[in-house]
Amino acid sequence: MTSTQATTTSPERSTPPIGGFSLGIVRLEVRRLLRNHRTVIFTMVTPVIFFLIFGLNSAYADRRVGHGNVSAFIMVSMALYGAVMANTSGGAMVSLERALGWSRQLRVTPLSPTAYIAIKMLTSMVLGFTSVLVVYAAGLVTHKPSMPLFVWISTALCVWVGSLLFAAFGLFIGYLLPSENVMQVIGFSLMLFSFGGGLFIPLSQYSPALRRAAAFTPLYGLNQLVHYPLTGGGLDWTWPTNLLAWLVIFVGGAVWLFRRDTARV
Repeated sequence: MTSTQATTTSPERSTPPIGGFSLGIVRLEVRRLLRNHRTVIFTMVTPVIFFLIFGLNSAYADRRVGHGNVSAFIMVSMALYGAVMANTSGGAMVSLERALGWSRQLRVTPLSPTAYIAIKMLTSMVLGFTSVLVVYAAGLVTHKPSMPLFVWISTALCVWVGSLLFAAFGLFIGYLLPSENVMQVIGFSLMLFSFGGGLFIPLSQYSPALRRAAAFTPLYGLNQLVHYPLTGGGLDWTWPTNLLAWLVIFVGGAVWLFRRDTARV
């Protein structure tokens, strides 16, 4: 008796280029974030309101600061605040995805951890760009901020690109904490970072001990760098060092937590 042995071949799953990164996914993520009214209010409406309240105050708005005035300085600060909120909120959405079990589903996809992190960070940066655009548009409409055109452009670019740091921070916190706690921790952390980094109160008004401590906070280097095209003066090497150090910490932590999360049984 002869028997034929049937062999079945299963098609191999091809690995997509660049780890599965897709601009289509980025577009879907952006649309999902913009449908969240709370996100829009905190990242776009609130910074504009703060600028209108503090940046148009006639008691000090026209005082000279570097290449511009106080109103321009506050506009840059509020744009940074909005971009930081936008990037952090966008990254922290992974906490909800974890609660829904989406991280487990990623185990059966060829999407690499690095590509997933890149998609989330790019999504956050799109939202951050929108926030910066809205605040600067408010400044243009009011005609109060005064600074040269190249400073308008350079400060806006510095705010937008530099806020990438907080997309990584949002991802890090989103994987570190459960969804029911993440927004409370983010709100409290950003408040501390903002005061510690001199975003709301100039560091010149702090005591020497507080100024030294501020140099180690995540917003310190970024806050100094985004205002540098406006204020001028000497460029302190501790500013980019602070920014790069925290970027490495947050990105590395987010990738490690993503790998740990998707590896759970």
